[in-house]
Amino acid sequence: MLAQELLQQPKMSNHARGLWGYTGETKTGKPLTVQATGMGGPSASVVLRDLAELGVERAVRIGTCSSLRDFELGDLVIVSDAFPEPGGFFPTPSGEAEPLQPAVEPDAVLTRQLIDVLAMKGGVVSVSLDVLHPPAHQVHPAAEVADMQTAALFATAAEFEVAVAALLIVSQTKDGRQISDEMLEATAKEAGTAAAAVL
Repeated sequence: MLAQELLQQPKMSNHARGLWGYTGETKTGKPLTVQATGMGGPSASVVLRDLAELGVERAVRIGTCSSLRDFELGDLVIVSDAFPEPGGFFPTPSGEAEPLQPAVEPDAVLTRQLIDVLAMKGGVVSVSLDVLHPPAHQVHPAAEVADMQTAALFATAAEFEVAVAALLIVSQTKDGRQISDEMLEATAKEAGTAAAAVL
């Protein structure tokens, strides 16, 4: 859907591991690749590693997330930090809990560009937790949304020197409401247009 929305005459360029990728030019004539990354951090990391070896230097993850706070369905969230699944906490001198695994960060320049592009459309900056979040599960107090790929992608991006940012669509609220297919498609198109603008 994003390839058809963003590219003129998209051509399938990859179907390794059953994950489709398309290349083409945007309406402004810029080359762009749209690549599926599968489900979960390990799958996304492998795909990003493959893309890095093919010469990709900049990428924006577009995906969905669950709200851990007060985001509404269809909100666009720009990730400022991402925690891997913490697996536990330790107390700090101030008495606050810190995750056993530190947060990983996106590329600062690409993230700033996303913030600028979405400033008029209500994009908000948030902290992501890489876990399929069960409601009773304790999370770091800074985590505002939960998804399953962002922290792994940021870590892989740092290893392979790829500039990566993440733009997530709130598809589930903290009280369990889920986004409709129609709203998800419309918001994904908006996210794709923003990502293409900064790439």
